[in-house]
Amino acid sequence: MFKKFKPDYEFTTSYDIDYEKLYQDGIRGVIFDIDNTLVAHDAPSNDKSDMLIDRLNEMGMQVFLLSNNDEDRVKLFMKDRNMNYIHKAGKPKTANYIKALEIMGLEKEEVVAVGDQLLTDCMGAKNFGITFYKVGILDSNEPIHIRFKRGVEKIIEIFT
Repeated sequence: MFKKFKPDYEFTTSYDIDYEKLYQDGIRGVIFDIDNTLVAHDAPSNDKSDMLIDRLNEMGMQVFLLSNNDEDRVKLFMKDRNMNYIHKAGKPKTANYIKALEIMGLEKEEVVAVGDQLLTDCMGAKNFGITFYKVGILDSNEPIHIRFKRGVEKIIEIFT
């Protein structure tokens, strides 16, 4: 049961992952969560996130945003950037992981997911059967419901 909460890899931030190595290993797409994965909660994209997305695109890697937030939040992050995304994704349900791969035209083996939460991001990726990279949070200023989930995640981490 707890295997669904065990990330395949853990990094301090999304910016510490060796995406070039992933590309060499056949990865052609990255499914990102947004809040506390690429930017602080509710923040628009910034120079750092823009540079990462540009770098991945230049490498030939597809970037897909899979967020449980509403569309306004996702568009705030994207600014005027043309990107594939699904809002109100319902993670950890797998339906929108399937849809994301269909949109990208990729197979499970060609995609990794990156996120900060065990109960949504990790469980969703693991339920779907793709590699999951857990990253630390970028900013501890989070809504109360997410802080509650963080407490539950600490208990889960004891058993994984």
